[in-house]
This record gives sequence, C-alpha cells and structure tokens, in this order.
Amino acid sequence: MVSAQSSNQGKTYSLLMIKSFLIWTFTLAVCLLVVGFPLVVLMATVGCLLSIILQSVMPVSAVLLVAGALIMFNVMAVVLAAGVLTLKGVHPSEIKWLSWLHGEADQMQTSVYAACPLTCEIKM
Repeated sequence: MVSAQSSNQGKTYSLLMIKSFLIWTFTLAVCLLVVGFPLVVLMATVGCLLSIILQSVMPVSAVLLVAGALIMFNVMAVVLAAGVLTLKGVHPSEIKWLSWLHGEADQMQTSVYAACPLTCEIKM
C-alpha cells in the first residue's frame, strides 16, 4: 500500500516537472521571438557575414553550416534555460509578469462613464 502511494506520488511529481519544462520551453521560445527580435536580427546579420566569410573556405555547405549552428544555438539556449528553471523548482505560475500565460486579466483601470454615478454602483 505504501509503495503504491509513493510510486503514484513519483509519477505525479515527474508529470509536473515535464509540464513545467514544456511550459517554460514554450514561454522562453515566444519571448525569444517577440521580445528578443533585435537579438534575432543581430544573429541573422552575423550569420550572413559569417556565411560569406566561410564561403571562400568551404563553398558547398557554408550557409547550411551557419544556419544550422544558429538554429541549434537558439534551441539549445531555450532548452537549457527551461531545464535550469525547472530543476530550480521555479514554476511559471509563480512569475508575476507571466499572467498572459495563465489567462489572468490584468485590470489596470475600470471604465467610468458620465452617467455611471447615477445608474451604476461603483465598487472600489
């Protein structure tokens, strides 16, 4: 009975770790694409220059090598960061600025119309 409960808890814990890792991977990939756009443009520029330089040394596969290296660098950075955050036990629901991920609406201001003091009950 005790071993069944411990294996059940182990499965639950590992599923939560996998879920947290996948959420972190998705979140970091989206943040890299959206927020890190200048970084992506800089990497593309460096990649183009590097492929032009390598074209003289290895004319057949310079572009393929540079593009593959840049894509692999981005994928490994996202996976490594997601793994570190998961292993440290940081869950995405604990992060305040990730409210968009959980569907929680941040209500900064409530609309008040001109006729509202007469017709509405305002709760502050």
